[in-house]
Amino acid sequence: MKKKILYFFIVFIIITIALLGYGYSVINTSFNIDKTRYVYIDESKDYNKLLQQLKDSAKVTNLSNFEMLASIMGYKDNLKTGRYAVTPEMNILELIQDLRSGHQSPVNLKFNNIRTKEELAKRISEQLMISNESLLAELNNPEKCQSFGFSIETIVAMFIPNTYQFYWDISLDNFLGRMKKEYTKFWNKDREAEAKAINLSPIEVSTLASIVEEECTYTDEYPMVAGLYLNRLRIGQNLQADPTVKYAVGDFSLRRILNKHLEIDSPYNTYKYQGLPPGPIRIPSIKGIDAVLNASNHKYLYMCAKEDFSGRHNFAETFSEHQRNALLYRNELNRRGIR
Repeated sequence: MKKKILYFFIVFIIITIALLGYGYSVINTSFNIDKTRYVYIDESKDYNKLLQQLKDSAKVTNLSNFEMLASIMGYKDNLKTGRYAVTPEMNILELIQDLRSGHQSPVNLKFNNIRTKEELAKRISEQLMISNESLLAELNNPEKCQSFGFSIETIVAMFIPNTYQFYWDISLDNFLGRMKKEYTKFWNKDREAEAKAINLSPIEVSTLASIVEEECTYTDEYPMVAGLYLNRLRIGQNLQADPTVKYAVGDFSLRRILNKHLEIDSPYNTYKYQGLPPGPIRIPSIKGIDAVLNASNHKYLYMCAKEDFSGRHNFAETFSEHQRNALLYRNELNRRGIR
Protein backbone atom coordinates (compact mmCIF):
# COMPACT_ATOMS: atom_id res chain seq x y z
CA MET A 1 0.00 0.00 0.00
CA LYS A 2 2.79 2.36 0.91
CA LYS A 3 4.49 1.59 -2.41
CA LYS A 4 1.30 2.48 -4.32
CA ILE A 5 0.98 5.76 -2.44
CA LEU A 6 4.62 6.57 -3.13
CA TYR A 7 4.12 5.65 -6.78
CA PHE A 8 1.09 7.95 -7.18
CA PHE A 9 2.87 10.73 -5.33
CA ILE A 10 5.85 10.48 -7.66
CA VAL A 11 3.56 10.46 -10.71
CA PHE A 12 1.71 13.48 -9.30
CA ILE A 13 4.97 15.34 -8.79
CA ILE A 14 6.12 14.52 -12.33
CA ILE A 15 2.79 15.66 -13.85
CA THR A 16 2.80 18.82 -11.73
CA ILE A 17 6.36 19.65 -12.78
CA ALA A 18 5.44 18.98 -16.42
CA LEU A 19 2.37 21.19 -16.19
CA LEU A 20 4.31 23.91 -14.45
CA GLY A 21 7.00 23.69 -17.09
CA TYR A 22 4.42 23.87 -19.84
CA GLY A 23 2.64 26.74 -18.14
CA TYR A 24 5.93 28.55 -17.70
CA SER A 25 6.74 28.10 -21.38
CA VAL A 26 3.29 29.42 -22.36
CA ILE A 27 3.52 32.45 -20.09
CA ASN A 28 6.99 33.26 -21.37
CA THR A 29 5.93 33.28 -24.99
CA SER A 30 7.72 36.34 -26.36
CA PHE A 31 7.78 38.66 -29.36
CA ASN A 32 10.30 38.47 -32.17
CA ILE A 33 11.01 42.20 -32.34
CA ASP A 34 14.07 44.37 -31.76
CA LYS A 35 12.23 47.59 -30.89
CA THR A 36 8.97 48.66 -29.32
CA ARG A 37 5.88 48.07 -31.44
CA TYR A 38 2.32 49.15 -30.75
CA VAL A 39 -1.04 47.46 -31.02
CA TYR A 40 -4.26 49.46 -31.28
CA ILE A 41 -7.75 48.61 -30.10
CA ASP A 42 -10.37 50.98 -31.49
CA GLU A 43 -14.03 51.40 -30.60
CA SER A 44 -14.98 48.24 -32.51
CA LYS A 45 -13.00 46.20 -29.94
CA ASP A 46 -12.40 43.53 -32.54
CA TYR A 47 -10.45 40.67 -30.97
CA ASN A 48 -9.46 39.25 -34.35
CA LYS A 49 -7.95 42.59 -35.38
CA LEU A 50 -5.83 42.47 -32.23
CA LEU A 51 -4.65 38.94 -33.04
CA GLN A 52 -3.69 40.05 -36.54
CA GLN A 53 -1.63 42.92 -35.14
CA LEU A 54 0.11 40.57 -32.69
CA LYS A 55 1.02 38.35 -35.61
CA ASP A 56 1.98 40.99 -38.18
CA SER A 57 3.38 43.85 -36.11
CA ALA A 58 4.33 42.46 -32.70
CA LYS A 59 5.59 39.16 -34.21
CA VAL A 60 4.34 37.00 -31.33
CA THR A 61 6.25 33.71 -31.41
CA ASN A 62 3.18 31.59 -30.66
CA LEU A 63 -0.24 33.10 -31.28
CA SER A 64 -2.05 30.01 -29.97
CA ASN A 65 -0.38 30.46 -26.60
CA PHE A 66 -1.60 34.05 -26.45
CA GLU A 67 -5.15 32.99 -27.30
CA MET A 68 -5.11 30.24 -24.66
CA LEU A 69 -3.77 32.49 -21.90
CA ALA A 70 -6.12 35.33 -22.88
CA SER A 71 -9.04 32.90 -22.59
CA ILE A 72 -7.89 31.61 -19.19
CA MET A 73 -7.55 35.20 -17.94
CA GLY A 74 -10.98 36.17 -19.28
CA TYR A 75 -9.59 38.86 -21.54
CA LYS A 76 -11.24 38.02 -24.86
CA ASP A 77 -14.59 39.57 -23.91
CA ASN A 78 -13.13 42.48 -21.94
CA LEU A 79 -11.14 44.49 -24.48
CA LYS A 80 -10.34 48.11 -23.64
CA THR A 81 -9.61 50.69 -26.31
CA GLY A 82 -6.14 52.14 -26.49
CA ARG A 83 -2.59 52.07 -27.80
CA TYR A 84 -0.46 49.45 -26.10
CA ALA A 85 3.30 49.05 -26.22
CA VAL A 86 4.90 45.69 -26.97
CA THR A 87 8.58 45.68 -26.06
CA PRO A 88 11.26 43.11 -26.93
CA GLU A 89 11.55 42.18 -23.22
CA MET A 90 7.85 41.47 -22.67
CA ASN A 91 6.07 38.15 -22.52
CA ILE A 92 2.41 37.53 -23.33
CA LEU A 93 1.39 37.51 -19.65
CA GLU A 94 2.72 41.04 -19.18
CA LEU A 95 1.01 42.22 -22.35
CA ILE A 96 -2.34 40.69 -21.39
CA GLN A 97 -2.10 42.33 -17.98
CA ASP A 98 -1.59 45.72 -19.68
CA LEU A 99 -4.44 45.05 -22.10
CA ARG A 100 -6.82 43.97 -19.32
CA SER A 101 -6.05 46.96 -17.10
CA GLY A 102 -6.09 49.48 -19.96
CA HIS A 103 -2.48 50.41 -19.21
CA GLN A 104 -1.83 52.40 -22.39
CA SER A 105 1.28 53.96 -23.84
CA PRO A 106 0.66 57.69 -24.42
CA VAL A 107 1.04 59.37 -27.81
CA ASN A 108 3.29 62.40 -28.29
CA LEU A 109 0.93 64.33 -30.54
CA LYS A 110 2.61 66.77 -32.92
CA PHE A 111 1.19 69.16 -35.47
CA ASN A 112 2.89 72.02 -37.28
CA ASN A 113 3.13 73.62 -40.71
CA ILE A 114 -0.62 73.33 -41.26
CA ARG A 115 -2.73 75.63 -43.40
CA THR A 116 -6.30 74.38 -43.36
CA LYS A 117 -8.79 72.76 -41.02
CA GLU A 118 -8.79 69.77 -43.35
CA GLU A 119 -5.03 69.35 -42.93
CA LEU A 120 -5.35 69.73 -39.15
CA ALA A 121 -8.12 67.14 -38.88
CA LYS A 122 -6.14 64.72 -41.03
CA ARG A 123 -2.95 65.18 -38.99
CA ILE A 124 -4.80 64.64 -35.69
CA SER A 125 -6.69 61.58 -36.96
CA GLU A 126 -3.41 60.01 -38.04
CA GLN A 127 -2.17 60.12 -34.44
CA LEU A 128 -5.31 59.63 -32.33
CA MET A 129 -8.45 57.50 -32.47
CA ILE A 130 -10.46 60.64 -33.33
CA SER A 131 -11.80 60.47 -36.87
CA ASN A 132 -10.97 63.06 -39.49
CA GLU A 133 -14.66 63.62 -40.26
CA SER A 134 -15.82 64.08 -36.66
CA LEU A 135 -13.10 66.61 -35.82
CA LEU A 136 -13.69 68.58 -39.01
CA ALA A 137 -17.42 68.68 -38.29
CA GLU A 138 -16.80 70.21 -34.86
CA LEU A 139 -14.36 72.77 -36.28
CA ASN A 140 -17.11 73.87 -38.67
CA ASN A 141 -19.82 73.87 -35.99
CA PRO A 142 -20.56 77.50 -34.96
CA GLU A 143 -22.04 76.51 -31.59
CA LYS A 144 -19.10 74.28 -30.68
CA CYS A 145 -16.58 76.94 -31.70
CA GLN A 146 -18.47 79.59 -29.74
CA SER A 147 -18.42 77.40 -26.64
CA PHE A 148 -14.63 77.76 -26.66
CA GLY A 149 -14.72 81.49 -27.38
CA PHE A 150 -14.05 81.30 -31.12
CA SER A 151 -15.89 81.39 -34.44
CA ILE A 152 -15.58 78.93 -37.32
CA GLU A 153 -13.17 81.45 -38.88
CA THR A 154 -10.95 81.79 -35.80
CA ILE A 155 -11.11 78.32 -34.20
CA VAL A 156 -7.77 77.29 -35.71
CA ALA A 157 -6.11 79.91 -33.49
CA MET A 158 -6.95 77.66 -30.51
CA PHE A 159 -4.42 75.09 -31.74
CA ILE A 160 -0.91 76.11 -30.69
CA PRO A 161 1.62 73.93 -32.58
CA ASN A 162 3.67 71.97 -30.09
CA THR A 163 4.12 68.43 -28.75
CA TYR A 164 1.32 67.23 -26.46
CA GLN A 165 0.92 63.92 -24.66
CA PHE A 166 -2.43 62.19 -25.08
CA TYR A 167 -3.88 58.74 -24.71
CA TRP A 168 -4.70 57.46 -28.18
CA ASP A 169 -8.38 56.83 -27.40
CA ILE A 170 -9.14 60.28 -25.94
CA SER A 171 -12.65 61.46 -26.79
CA LEU A 172 -13.17 64.33 -29.20
CA ASP A 173 -14.71 66.56 -26.52
CA ASN A 174 -11.84 65.93 -24.12
CA PHE A 175 -9.32 66.56 -26.89
CA LEU A 176 -10.85 69.94 -27.74
CA GLY A 177 -11.09 70.80 -24.06
CA ARG A 178 -7.39 70.05 -23.62
CA MET A 179 -6.51 72.23 -26.62
CA LYS A 180 -8.43 75.13 -25.08
CA LYS A 181 -6.53 74.65 -21.80
CA GLU A 182 -3.22 74.67 -23.69
CA TYR A 183 -4.31 77.82 -25.52
CA THR A 184 -5.14 79.53 -22.23
CA LYS A 185 -1.81 78.42 -20.76
CA PHE A 186 0.06 79.76 -23.79
CA TRP A 187 -1.68 83.12 -23.64
CA ASN A 188 -0.37 83.96 -20.21
CA LYS A 189 -0.38 87.44 -18.67
CA ASP A 190 2.92 88.38 -20.31
CA ARG A 191 1.77 87.53 -23.83
CA GLU A 192 -1.62 89.15 -23.25
CA ALA A 193 0.15 92.32 -22.13
CA GLU A 194 2.36 92.26 -25.23
CA ALA A 195 -0.71 91.87 -27.44
CA LYS A 196 -2.44 94.75 -25.70
CA ALA A 197 0.64 96.92 -26.23
CA ILE A 198 0.24 96.59 -30.01
CA ASN A 199 -3.55 97.01 -29.81
CA LEU A 200 -4.36 93.46 -30.88
CA SER A 201 -6.27 90.62 -29.25
CA PRO A 202 -4.65 87.17 -29.02
CA ILE A 203 -6.76 85.97 -31.96
CA GLU A 204 -5.74 89.01 -34.01
CA VAL A 205 -2.09 88.32 -33.17
CA SER A 206 -2.51 84.76 -34.48
CA THR A 207 -4.21 86.09 -37.62
CA LEU A 208 -1.38 88.51 -38.33
CA ALA A 209 1.21 85.82 -37.52
CA SER A 210 -0.41 83.52 -40.06
CA ILE A 211 0.01 86.18 -42.76
CA VAL A 212 3.61 86.84 -41.73
CA GLU A 213 4.48 83.14 -41.94
CA GLU A 214 2.89 82.78 -45.38
CA GLU A 215 4.76 85.88 -46.55
CA CYS A 216 8.20 84.80 -45.33
CA THR A 217 10.51 82.03 -46.44
CA TYR A 218 13.00 82.75 -43.64
CA THR A 219 12.06 83.06 -39.98
CA ASP A 220 14.57 85.86 -39.37
CA GLU A 221 12.33 88.13 -41.46
CA TYR A 222 9.25 87.47 -39.30
CA PRO A 223 9.76 90.45 -36.91
CA MET A 224 10.53 92.84 -39.79
CA VAL A 225 7.45 91.86 -41.79
CA ALA A 226 5.30 91.88 -38.66
CA GLY A 227 6.47 95.43 -37.93
CA LEU A 228 5.56 96.52 -41.45
CA TYR A 229 2.01 95.20 -41.19
CA LEU A 230 1.60 96.76 -37.74
CA ASN A 231 2.68 100.09 -39.23
CA ARG A 232 -0.04 99.75 -41.85
CA LEU A 233 -2.67 98.83 -39.29
CA ARG A 234 -1.77 101.87 -37.18
CA ILE A 235 -2.33 104.34 -40.03
CA GLY A 236 -5.32 102.54 -41.52
CA GLN A 237 -3.56 101.49 -44.71
CA ASN A 238 -4.72 98.26 -46.34
CA LEU A 239 -2.41 95.35 -45.58
CA GLN A 240 -2.33 94.34 -49.27
CA ALA A 241 -0.87 90.96 -48.32
CA ASP A 242 -0.57 88.57 -51.25
CA PRO A 243 -1.05 85.44 -49.08
CA THR A 244 -4.54 86.62 -48.10
CA VAL A 245 -5.43 86.87 -51.79
CA LYS A 246 -4.15 83.34 -52.36
CA TYR A 247 -6.32 82.22 -49.44
CA ALA A 248 -9.34 84.02 -50.87
CA VAL A 249 -8.75 82.45 -54.28
CA GLY A 250 -8.14 79.06 -52.66
CA ASP A 251 -4.79 78.50 -54.34
CA PHE A 252 -1.56 78.91 -52.36
CA SER A 253 0.45 77.71 -55.34
CA LEU A 254 -0.04 81.02 -57.22
CA ARG A 255 3.35 82.40 -58.16
CA ARG A 256 2.07 85.68 -59.52
CA ILE A 257 -0.85 87.75 -58.22
CA LEU A 258 -2.75 89.33 -61.14
CA ASN A 259 -5.36 92.11 -61.23
CA LYS A 260 -8.13 89.54 -61.60
CA HIS A 261 -7.06 87.98 -58.29
CA LEU A 262 -7.10 91.36 -56.56
CA GLU A 263 -10.73 91.87 -57.58
CA ILE A 264 -12.09 88.81 -55.80
CA ASP A 265 -14.77 89.89 -53.34
CA SER A 266 -13.74 88.20 -50.11
CA PRO A 267 -13.20 89.54 -46.58
CA TYR A 268 -9.83 87.78 -46.79
CA ASN A 269 -8.76 89.98 -49.71
CA THR A 270 -6.71 92.61 -47.87
CA TYR A 271 -6.27 94.60 -51.07
CA LYS A 272 -10.03 95.19 -51.10
CA TYR A 273 -10.83 95.30 -47.40
CA GLN A 274 -9.07 97.25 -44.68
CA GLY A 275 -7.69 95.67 -41.53
CA LEU A 276 -7.10 92.04 -40.66
CA PRO A 277 -9.05 89.23 -42.33
CA PRO A 278 -11.74 87.38 -40.32
CA GLY A 279 -9.28 84.76 -39.04
CA PRO A 280 -5.91 83.07 -39.56
CA ILE A 281 -5.06 81.87 -43.05
CA ARG A 282 -2.97 79.09 -41.54
CA ILE A 283 -2.17 77.79 -38.05
CA PRO A 284 0.73 80.03 -36.97
CA SER A 285 3.70 78.67 -35.09
CA ILE A 286 4.80 79.87 -31.66
CA LYS A 287 7.75 81.55 -33.36
CA GLY A 288 5.41 83.42 -35.69
CA ILE A 289 3.14 84.54 -32.84
CA ASP A 290 6.07 85.72 -30.74
CA ALA A 291 7.50 87.56 -33.77
CA VAL A 292 4.31 89.64 -33.96
CA LEU A 293 4.39 90.28 -30.22
CA ASN A 294 8.03 91.38 -30.54
CA ALA A 295 7.88 92.99 -33.97
CA SER A 296 10.74 95.16 -35.22
CA ASN A 297 10.35 98.88 -34.69
CA HIS A 298 10.92 100.61 -38.05
CA LYS A 299 9.18 102.90 -40.56
CA TYR A 300 8.79 100.49 -43.46
CA LEU A 301 5.37 100.40 -45.12
CA TYR A 302 6.18 98.46 -48.27
CA MET A 303 7.93 95.26 -49.21
CA CYS A 304 8.48 93.27 -52.34
CA ALA A 305 10.11 89.93 -53.05
CA LYS A 306 13.74 90.32 -54.06
CA GLU A 307 14.41 89.97 -57.77
CA ASP A 308 17.06 87.32 -57.10
CA PHE A 309 14.29 84.91 -56.03
CA SER A 310 16.14 84.21 -52.80
CA GLY A 311 12.87 84.22 -50.90
CA ARG A 312 13.82 87.41 -49.10
CA HIS A 313 12.31 90.89 -49.39
CA ASN A 314 13.27 94.45 -50.25
CA PHE A 315 11.72 96.89 -47.78
CA ALA A 316 10.81 100.51 -48.44
CA GLU A 317 9.48 103.51 -46.51
CA THR A 318 8.05 105.33 -49.54
CA PHE A 319 5.81 104.22 -52.38
CA SER A 320 8.22 105.53 -55.03
CA GLU A 321 11.02 103.41 -53.59
CA HIS A 322 8.67 100.44 -53.46
CA GLN A 323 7.74 100.95 -57.14
CA ARG A 324 11.39 100.66 -58.11
CA ASN A 325 11.72 97.41 -56.13
CA ALA A 326 8.48 96.06 -57.63
CA LEU A 327 9.64 96.87 -61.17
CA LEU A 328 12.83 94.88 -60.63
CA TYR A 329 10.79 91.91 -59.46
CA ARG A 330 8.22 92.13 -62.29
CA ASN A 331 10.96 92.32 -64.87
CA GLU A 332 12.53 89.17 -63.47
CA LEU A 333 9.13 87.43 -63.48
CA ASN A 334 8.73 88.32 -67.14
CA ARG A 335 12.29 87.24 -67.95
CA ARG A 336 11.61 83.84 -66.37
CA GLY A 337 8.27 83.51 -68.13
CA ILE A 338 6.26 83.32 -64.90
CA ARG A 339 2.66 84.29 -65.65
